[in-house]
Parts: sequence; C-alpha cells; structure tokens
Amino acid sequence: MATMTVAKAINEGLRATLSNNAKSLLMGEDIGALGGVYRVTDGLLKDFGPDRVVDSPLAESGIVGTAIGLALRGYRPICEIQFDGFVFPAFNQITTQLAKMHFRSSGRLTVPVVIRIPYGGGIGSIEHHSESPEALFAHTAGLRIITPSNAHDAYWMIQQAVECTDPVIFFEPKRRYWLKGEVDTENPGPASDPFKAHVLREGSDATIVAYGPLVPVALAAASAAAEDGHSIEVIDLRSISPIDFDTVEASVRKTGRLIVAHEAPTFGGIGGEIAARISERAFLHLEAPVIRVGGFHMPYPVAKVEEDYLPDIDKILEALDRSLAY
Repeated sequence: MATMTVAKAINEGLRATLSNNAKSLLMGEDIGALGGVYRVTDGLLKDFGPDRVVDSPLAESGIVGTAIGLALRGYRPICEIQFDGFVFPAFNQITTQLAKMHFRSSGRLTVPVVIRIPYGGGIGSIEHHSESPEALFAHTAGLRIITPSNAHDAYWMIQQAVECTDPVIFFEPKRRYWLKGEVDTENPGPASDPFKAHVLREGSDATIVAYGPLVPVALAAASAAAEDGHSIEVIDLRSISPIDFDTVEASVRKTGRLIVAHEAPTFGGIGGEIAARISERAFLHLEAPVIRVGGFHMPYPVAKVEEDYLPDIDKILEALDRSLAY
C-alpha cells in the first residue's frame, strides 16, 4: 500500500502502462517538459523519451485525429485534453470517427484510444476550464466513459482504460487531484472492473448516487445525515457509460429512495437517465420520486460565485429532506 494523491496515482498508472505496453504513448499539449498543467505527466518524458511522451501542437482535433490513425496501426494512444472546455474542437473526431469506426467496419477495426479530460469546477477558474461535458459524450454510442473519485481507482482505472479495445473517455475530477488516499499497486481488489459501481457506505433509508468530484460531497452528506439518525447508502457510479444500473437498482430496492448528484447541469444530465431507468425498473419499490441534484442550466459562472453554482452538502441534504418527507 502507498499513499498518493489522485494526480500522482494517475501518473503512476500511466508509468506502469508505458512500462508494460511498448505500443502505448502519450499525446497532448505541454505534457512533456512541463508535465502538464496539473503536473499529472511529470517525469514521464525524462523516463520514456519524446517518442512516447509527445508534446503536441495546440490543436485538439489534430491530437485525436492522429491518435485514431495510430490506433488503427496497432498503437494504444493516450490523449490529454488540457481543460474540459478545450475538447470541443475535437468533438467531431470523437463522435463521428472514434466512436463509430468499430461499428462502421462491422467489427473488423478497433480504435483503442484513451482521451483524458480534467473536468469539473471548484478550482477558482473560469468558463472552458471548469465544465462537466460528460453527458454530451455519453449520448454517443461507441464510447466508454469512466471517472475515478479516489487515488486507488485512479491508479487502476487509467491502466484498464488503455487495455480496453474500445475508445475510452477518462474524466479526471480536477478539484480532487490533490486528494490523498491509499493505493494498492499490487491488487486492484473491487476496482478490477472499471465499469462496475461501488457501494462506499451501506444504508437503509435512502441512496445517494454520485461520481467523480461529488463522491466526497455525497459521503460527507451521508455522515451529516447520520447525526440526525438517517442511514444513507452512498454509491460511486465510476462508469458513466455503460452505467451499472444493477447495483443502483439493488440499493434502491432496499432503501426506497434515490438522490442522484453531479456537478453538470441537472437539465439533460446523467442524473435524468438514472432517474428514468430506476423508475422503470424499481417503481414499486420507490417511496418517493427520484431527486436530482446538479448545476444550473447556464454557462459556468465566474470564480467569485462558483460555490453558489456547485452542488454542496447542503443541497444534497435538502434533496434528502424532500425525499424523506414523502
């Protein structure tokens, strides 16, 4: 066991991948000599050289387009998008080429590309640097989308993403980069399947589902609710596409209530899909409507007011109170 930040865990996971797979390589803006804006790739250029840690031009469409070509030639490219809002110049390559190549070729071609995207707010930044665009990609068939919330998952999930034969969008919760945790570098344990949700806290009165940056907030809300005598189950979704509905449904059948929390706007968000699916699958077990907690349907605000925008403990507890009132 080792104690690492989430950023360091991703760095070590990338290091293990580069060491174990000679066909893997990193591509992105300022990832080499600088080590990335968040220093997630720090030291990798020194150890693996410029042919495998490639400082690219400022052209996201070029980064992803080149990665697709490399993947078709047998490589395992790992692209870094510097900030969440910078991914959109590459949106065409991701949604019309990367996501559809396997289907378009009747399964003859695979494009095992990983696209790392730091996402979410809470760092005092601005629009295009604090967004949560995961629902835009989840709507596109052919992409797998995962996001870790802790260091152990980050270490293993980045390696599993590279091993996957499907294209994977790897969303990294940037405000949790400095969150420390224990990492077992020898055994993934429950993290062996990156597409399975984890029950982090058992409970009987209600279920809170969260992913990425909001998982620590959900756990804190559950602890606060326990002081008032409420037993809250907390699930880390981990995979946004596919979604492990079985784990969520099993929890709701036990607790009878569900709150889904994410930083992205509530309107059109992943929470709506979870709410609809659980309402279909476990309607007779629900004691209250599924309640969503998320951001407002607006561009990401300036840093001075982002704390009013981001879902926090109070907003989750307010949703919990509404659910328990039924």
